[in-house]
Amino acid sequence: MQPLFGEIVLKIDTHTHIIPENIPNFSKKFGYEGFVSMANKTSEKADMVIFGEKFRTIKCNCWSTKSRLLDMRKHKTDIQVLSPIPVMFCYWAKATDTLKVSQFLNDFIANECQKHPKKFLGLGTLPMQNPELAIRELERCKEIGLKGIEIGTNINNKNLDHMDFHPFYQAAQDLNMSIFIHPWEMMGMSQMNKYWLPWLVGMPAETSRAVCSMIFGGIFKDFPNLRIAFAHGGGSFPHIIGRVEKGFLERPDLCAIDNNVNPIEYLGKFYVDSLVHSQEALDYLIRILGSKSIMLGSDYPFPLGEDHPGDMIESSSKIDKNIKKDLLYTNALSWLGLNGV
Repeated sequence: MQPLFGEIVLKIDTHTHIIPENIPNFSKKFGYEGFVSMANKTSEKADMVIFGEKFRTIKCNCWSTKSRLLDMRKHKTDIQVLSPIPVMFCYWAKATDTLKVSQFLNDFIANECQKHPKKFLGLGTLPMQNPELAIRELERCKEIGLKGIEIGTNINNKNLDHMDFHPFYQAAQDLNMSIFIHPWEMMGMSQMNKYWLPWLVGMPAETSRAVCSMIFGGIFKDFPNLRIAFAHGGGSFPHIIGRVEKGFLERPDLCAIDNNVNPIEYLGKFYVDSLVHSQEALDYLIRILGSKSIMLGSDYPFPLGEDHPGDMIESSSKIDKNIKKDLLYTNALSWLGLNGV
C-alpha cells in the first residue's frame, strides 16, 4: 500500500499475464501440432514456439515469480490479477485436449495465488468450444480459489452473443465468477501481416466486436449480475459509441433484432481496464464510461503494456483523488466480487 494525498490506497493491476516455466509437450501428448512450447530458454528469456516457429520472445518475468515480485515492488503494485496468455486458450483444439491444457494452467495459477495470497489473485481459462466442459472446469476453478475466467473475444469465430455460450454466462453469474475478455484471433489478421497491425489495429477492433456483440445480443440484459471486463480500455468501442447508437436508431431492423435497448444505456454496465496509452484517452474513457467502470490494467509483462503500472492514473493532475482510488483498486475489488472483503 502507498500514500495518495495523505491516504493509504491499494494498487491492484487487473491485467497481467503469466505462463508456467515448464510446459508439457502437449503436441506429442495429443498427437498433433499447434500447442505452445518453450525453446532457447535461458535464465533471462525464452521463445514461445508454435508449429515449430517462434511466436514471440518472452522475458523471465513471464514465468519467474521472483522477477515478478521484484517488479511489483519497484512499481509499487500491491496485487496482480494473473491470467493466462491468450495464445494458450487452444479453442481450436479437441475440446478434451483443451480441457487438459486448461486444467494445467488453472492449477498453476491457483498454486501461485496460494503461495502468495497477499500478492496474487487468479483467473482461469476454459475449453469454451465445448460449453459443457467449460462449465465443469469453471466450477472446478471456483473450488481451487480462482476469482474468475479469462476468455477470448470470439470462440472459433463465434461471437460472444452466440446461444452456445448462454449456459456458461448463467453458470458464471450463479457462481459469482468474474469474466475478463481479451482479444485473440483478431479478424482480418491474414490481410495485415506487416507493421504489427494485428496488435495495433486488430486488437482494438476485435474488442469492439465483442462489446457490440454482447450489447446487441442482449447478454448484459439477460445476465444483469455478470461482472464482465474488457481489455485495453474496451478497444475502439468507447470511441465509436456514437456511431453504434446511430446505427441502432437508424436501422433497428438490423441492430435491434435481439435487444431493443439503446446501446448507450449499457455504458457503465461493464468494466474496462485503463490501458489506453495516453492521458487524453484515459480522460475521455472516464468521461464516456464513468469512473466506476475503469480499473488499472497494465498488460504486464508485455511490451505494449504500461511500463510503470498505474503511473498515468497516479500522475494525472486532472483526475480527482477519489476517482484515482476507484481506478487503482476500488473498482477492481468490485469486479472481482471482493468489495465486501
